[in-house]
Amino acid sequence: MELIKLDKVSKIYGDDLRALDNVSFAIDKGEWASVMGPSGSGKSTLLNMIGCLDTPTKGEVSIGGINISQLNKQELTKVRRDKIGLVFQKFHLVPYLTAIENVMVAQYYHSMADEEEAQQALERVGLGERAKHLPKELSGGEQQRVCIARALINYPDLILADEPTGNLDKENEEMVLDIFRELHSQGHTILMVTHDPTVGDLAEKMLELEHGRLVVNSKNSLV
Repeated sequence: MELIKLDKVSKIYGDDLRALDNVSFAIDKGEWASVMGPSGSGKSTLLNMIGCLDTPTKGEVSIGGINISQLNKQELTKVRRDKIGLVFQKFHLVPYLTAIENVMVAQYYHSMADEEEAQQALERVGLGERAKHLPKELSGGEQQRVCIARALINYPDLILADEPTGNLDKENEEMVLDIFRELHSQGHTILMVTHDPTVGDLAEKMLELEHGRLVVNSKNSLV
């Protein structure tokens, strides 16, 4: 069953600057896909489209059977809130909030904040004992795990991860990837942008962009 479907999607700026150019692919529910390509290839634009942060100039983007291409900002926010968990390379944690409060921020925008549920989310990523710490008191790997807990708190259909290991050392990278492996084994759908071929090889499906065009769309034989 398809969870993500792009049909001839283009994003055009100005007269003819094509950040994405006629891109089509589908990702099944429960599948792990990686998106690779050099800087400027359209990876971030693609992630923004699927994450309901932007809309295409041409073509259609569907998430869970909903065509999001013509939705207004309020409708896009609702789809993003209800169906998508976002994990960023730069963490985007609120510096004056504790780990558990940062997780609860995501709950607040979805429904009612629940401290017990937020605590369980932190325990799920191995940070139960760090719940009351501020971001500055956490390592890079711990901050990224708070981001993952925040992304999971509303039980999203889809997890979008933008270079989730890009700012981490090898030890913390492996800890974060172990969490993604576990999430995948539990049936979560993951779309991960990465520059690291080793990280990309963990996915079942490989997508590669060049100059806004999809040049590789294949199953990964290494999985």
